[in-house]
Amino acid sequence: MSSPVSKLGLGSGQFAFDRAPVRGRTPQAEVLDILEVAARSGMRLFDVTGRSVQAEREIGALLPRPDLFNVCISTIRPDRGPDIVEAEVRASLNRLGVSQAECLLVPSVAELLGPHGAALWDRLKALRDEGLTRKIGVSVFASDDPLGVARRFRPDIVQAPASLLDQRLINDGTLASIAGLGMEVHLRSIFLNGLLLLPPDRAPSHLREAAARISRARRMIAEGRSDPLQAALGFALSRPEASAVLVSVASAAELNAVVAAAASPPPDLDWDDMAIDDPDALDPGSWAAA
Repeated sequence: MSSPVSKLGLGSGQFAFDRAPVRGRTPQAEVLDILEVAARSGMRLFDVTGRSVQAEREIGALLPRPDLFNVCISTIRPDRGPDIVEAEVRASLNRLGVSQAECLLVPSVAELLGPHGAALWDRLKALRDEGLTRKIGVSVFASDDPLGVARRFRPDIVQAPASLLDQRLINDGTLASIAGLGMEVHLRSIFLNGLLLLPPDRAPSHLREAAARISRARRMIAEGRSDPLQAALGFALSRPEASAVLVSVASAAELNAVVAAAASPPPDLDWDDMAIDDPDALDPGSWAAA
């Protein structure tokens, strides 16, 4: 039986190559340590979507060799045509130093539904047939009608937000239905962009109403002799719909904590009672991606 840690995927969203050295350590040294922890722990999926050209070069120089990670990258915006998309995909792979992507991910449903969406999707399917990528997919929000998108475009992977606080796509059966179509479901935002880990008294004023529900969830977690990190991971990793769970970290210490929590038995908690329905808290625009 595989370890729960093997279901974890690493996201590069919190890598900050442009920050100043901290305690004499460069950002590159910290990212290298993160990658080494991930590799040593058995994590294989590495999502480098949304990175700059320079960041991709930095990551490519730090990736352990031979290739230990299955790299997923996003496409650029399709408005300049599929030829430019393909050129950028090939350039990204070259910068990362990998010959084949695990997945090419369209960063938003709006890209697929726009005037250039059909041409973009046809080109991505052609790149998959060529072997430049093993899979193609799309990143969705709860408001995107993810099941309708999955049925229409038949992606190999659907990346979606879900957490013990945001259970909308689980409770309405969307993710189970997508998995039932034979597609992989990759969960992201499992900490609700850090909101679950933030003490309620530090929540912004516009999230004050949600803070009371979050405080209640944290109290339930504590009464269950667990902590928010372990609870969030236990919930996400226990979801039968999910084939991967993405986490983003800023340091090797953070990833070590994630790995330790993921390897622990999931706490016995009433998940259903922890979900919130506050539209401000669940709005992805309210928080920086995490």
